[in-house]
Amino acid sequence: MLGFLKSYMPRSLYARAALILLVPILTLQGTIALVFIQRHFEQVTQQMAEYLMIDLDYLVSFLEVGGDTSLAEAQTVARALHFRIEAPDREVGNTDTLAFEDVSGRALISTLRAGDLPIRRIDLSDPRRVFVSIDTAAGPFVISFERRRIAATNAHQLLVLIGVLSVLLTFVSYVFLRNQLRPIKRLAEASIEYGKGRVIPYRPSGATEVRAAGAAFAEMRNRIERQVQQRTLMLSGVSHDLRTPLTRLKLALSISDDPDAPDMLGDVEEMEHMLDAFLDFTRSDAEAELEYVDPIALVGDTVAKAQRVGPVTLLQSEGKGMMQLRPDSIRRALDNLIANAQRYGTHVTVAAQLGERNLRIIVEDDGPGIPAALREEATRPFVRLDPARNQDKGSGVGLGLAIVADVARSHGGQLRLSQSEALGGLRAEIVIAR
Repeated sequence: MLGFLKSYMPRSLYARAALILLVPILTLQGTIALVFIQRHFEQVTQQMAEYLMIDLDYLVSFLEVGGDTSLAEAQTVARALHFRIEAPDREVGNTDTLAFEDVSGRALISTLRAGDLPIRRIDLSDPRRVFVSIDTAAGPFVISFERRRIAATNAHQLLVLIGVLSVLLTFVSYVFLRNQLRPIKRLAEASIEYGKGRVIPYRPSGATEVRAAGAAFAEMRNRIERQVQQRTLMLSGVSHDLRTPLTRLKLALSISDDPDAPDMLGDVEEMEHMLDAFLDFTRSDAEAELEYVDPIALVGDTVAKAQRVGPVTLLQSEGKGMMQLRPDSIRRALDNLIANAQRYGTHVTVAAQLGERNLRIIVEDDGPGIPAALREEATRPFVRLDPARNQDKGSGVGLGLAIVADVARSHGGQLRLSQSEALGGLRAEIVIAR
């Protein structure tokens, strides 16, 4: 039952708060109005019907005498009492007629039936008039009168009052509720944007609990920013300081006559490659401001440059439009995916799909792929999956997929690894929400 209700519950906080506010109010007022109006109609109709029976009894007393003179007198009395007397043109049945929702009609019928009048049938099918079929000594007659004589005329005032007060109170409650929910909405927007790598101005406000949560978020965001900056500065400084002695070593080894100098020079170059990878990893989440760029064109330019190194096929792209991205970061992530695919496969394809909700950049190869059990581990820094990817075809420090995953996360997206159905190797997909 709870699962069924959850499937129909609104998703937003505003809608749920409005539902919590409106349902009790409408239920309470509707129940009170229904019970009160029903009793009001029944009691008023019953009282008015009792007075009506006195007039009917007086009118029937003339009809009971019989004769033309009595009928004429009855017509005179009927006009004075606002009744209308007619002789039935056909046989009248014994079944009363009324609508299902006619509450006052039921009260009228029960009251008239409880009296001593020789009533055969009461017809309430006409909403404006009531027809009462009576058997008298002079024969059957149909006495009719206006329905408003036994109906309450001011019952709608209660409905109008309830409706006006409900709208007014709901509006006041909505204004108050919106002011209370606005700080929560601002906190959610700031959290979502920060998850996408965007820092927007945010100041805690609202109730005490909401203000405390907002202050905790702001402090957490500032602490993360400080840690990222400190890590970036530290690794950048270490990498910069190490380049000078490495350059001297390369120069000394290049002019050295030592037979081991070429091997040592290769080690030095590998160290430089590792430093470059470290810098790429530190820059992946400490990037510049977001820019509106065409992601399809960005992928096309990156693939065109990668084709100078090895064969890469750019598949037909889908979608058009601009999107907020860090172009250098996206290029670096795509370069890493293409480089890995070229290293372990002979056929590489790249596709870009820009939809209404997200951007998808897909790189596939025909290499050995990565087992499903190791795909999550493959995106961690400094992890090298030698059994899954042939190490003899290239060396690395285990930061390629980690950089891609970090770039995707900094844009509020993710990196998905799976098996390529078209090529049989690895399928790497960057998904970024718009």
